[in-house]
Amino acid sequence: MSRTGFSSGAGSPHDPRGKERFNEERATKVVASAQPDLETGIKVIRETVKTLKPRPGVYRMLDTRGDVLYVGKARSLKARVANYTQVKGLSNRLQRMVSQCRAMEIVVTNSEAEALLLEAQLIKRYRPPFNVLLRDDKSFPFILLRADHAFPRIQKHRGARRAKGNYYGPFASAGSVNKTLNALQKLFLLRSCTDSFFNNRDRPCLLYQIKRCSAPCVGRIDEAGYDALVQEAKDFLSGKSSAVQANIEQQMAKAAEDLDFETAAILRDRLRAATFIQGSQAINASGVGDADVFALAAKGGQIGVQAFFIRGGQNWGHKAFFPKNTGDLEHPEVLSDVLLQFYEEVPPPKTILVDRELAEQELIAEALAEKAGHAVVISIPQRGDRRKLMQQASRNATEALERRLAESGTKAQRMRELAEFLELDEVPQRIEIYDNSHIQGDKALGAMVVASPEGFEKGQYRKFNIKQAQTNDDFGMMREVMARRFRKLAETERDDESAPKGKGHEAIWPDLLLIDGGKGQVSSVMAVLEDLGISDDVPVIGIAKGPHHGREGREVFHFPDGREKTLPVNSQLLFYLQTLRDEVHRFAIGAHRAKRSRAITASPLDEIPGIGPARKRALLLHFGTAGKVRAAALDDLKRAPGISEGVAQQIYDFYHAGG
Repeated sequence: MSRTGFSSGAGSPHDPRGKERFNEERATKVVASAQPDLETGIKVIRETVKTLKPRPGVYRMLDTRGDVLYVGKARSLKARVANYTQVKGLSNRLQRMVSQCRAMEIVVTNSEAEALLLEAQLIKRYRPPFNVLLRDDKSFPFILLRADHAFPRIQKHRGARRAKGNYYGPFASAGSVNKTLNALQKLFLLRSCTDSFFNNRDRPCLLYQIKRCSAPCVGRIDEAGYDALVQEAKDFLSGKSSAVQANIEQQMAKAAEDLDFETAAILRDRLRAATFIQGSQAINASGVGDADVFALAAKGGQIGVQAFFIRGGQNWGHKAFFPKNTGDLEHPEVLSDVLLQFYEEVPPPKTILVDRELAEQELIAEALAEKAGHAVVISIPQRGDRRKLMQQASRNATEALERRLAESGTKAQRMRELAEFLELDEVPQRIEIYDNSHIQGDKALGAMVVASPEGFEKGQYRKFNIKQAQTNDDFGMMREVMARRFRKLAETERDDESAPKGKGHEAIWPDLLLIDGGKGQVSSVMAVLEDLGISDDVPVIGIAKGPHHGREGREVFHFPDGREKTLPVNSQLLFYLQTLRDEVHRFAIGAHRAKRSRAITASPLDEIPGIGPARKRALLLHFGTAGKVRAAALDDLKRAPGISEGVAQQIYDFYHAGG
């Protein structure tokens, strides 16, 4: 079956100057087969090249569904894209990519540096399978010292930096930023409470009692004194820690001379907090200033990148990255891609230290400088403290990669044991685990969690609000969940067996269904799959607690043919399967609690079309209860504040539809 090549109008990237900086063009549509075909892919690219000019920009290769296969940037789009038509010069990886290409999209930029930034942004957004990808793309935490209050607040911050103030980071993890934040509160006694909490205090809170706040909310310190603490905090976080410590030591000595032992004790505790922060650094970064350090290690076909975050000569944590899809790429190119994707979310420092010359190093520095608003220097340290720091980063990169490889070997072995124990034809790449949650049938819902050999895929989790199953009918609920999960997928498969699978969970076949339950639940699932004609396509296993599921009990695994299996109580595979079952329990129960909470705060007035929160509040204040609103006459409704005659008529008609 043939399909029309896809060319979406995705629009320019989210950039305040997008209309000025970027010009997106659509590629010519091409009729092509969904099956990989190198000649067809080359034909698509050649048609696209005819429309291109020798200008800088970014190109996207799309498959037959319109999913992005690859994002690339070019100094000359025409020359760069034309290279993909020279088959002899393409690696096996690129030939596979071209064979799947069915359309292209082009974005023209003003410069190659802009193209480089846009490439990283689009890779983050689309996560194409032929680009180098950072699996861990979570935002990094910062410490924020706000500047929008007379008594600034110190707090942890993630996400967009919209609040006015000074940001210090990034920190490698929430744990590292929390420890530092707690120590900073002890050191500088700055408030961490919200403005509303601050404004409604009439006596000091517990943080003042445990010497972690100076209690500006109730006047225990004046604005000038608090400003002095804020300035000390800024100096300390900016790298002037020695001067801050010396100042505190002088104040402590003077207080002791004046026999003010209470003040001296407070200053002593602050000094200990400063020592704790510096002593917990673990890495000597004195003299480095603000810099990020990146070192790459490669082994067994995998790559690890270790990053150290140094600010003001202090180590604010380190993190290992394991980029995907590195394939046959050169290591400098991989490290370049890692940096660009990392700094898509994190503001670049003035100095970036790397352990090798990068691909297009000067261009990357130019692009990052444009993003940061200040000069960025990328260099390879040759001597002194920076060289020692790089050597330490390299050792950490090697050790982190070796641990990763060891863990991967253990995971691979565990997945092979799983396939053998559950009698699967091959190791499952996508496991879907299902459970229901309700209280006597009330607010019932089904839950699906997804696991792969890499771990839980939380972006693929799904909730099913139970609509048709009878109260307390667990089997009926499971049948409804299975029907909604697989009906459309089965119909698509019957209509076009060659149709490619998409990225959403509705279009992806699982390799294993793990059902929380015993024979009854498994039979219910199999009945639905048989009705859909796919019972032979998806392996189904039930996991249930045995008859003696106390401390020495075992889970029983139920097969569709009625057989049962168990595992030894100390089996690592059993622990893994229990982890899968416990995760779906957690997700289902959490979703059910949220649904109950929403129901508790719901009002019958929510069902009336056109009645928002303000009108609902006005009606309840005027009549007292929703029942009195329902019983009110039309004239009474018209007299309610904020309710027009039209709205009053609408409310009355809703409750008196029969006349």
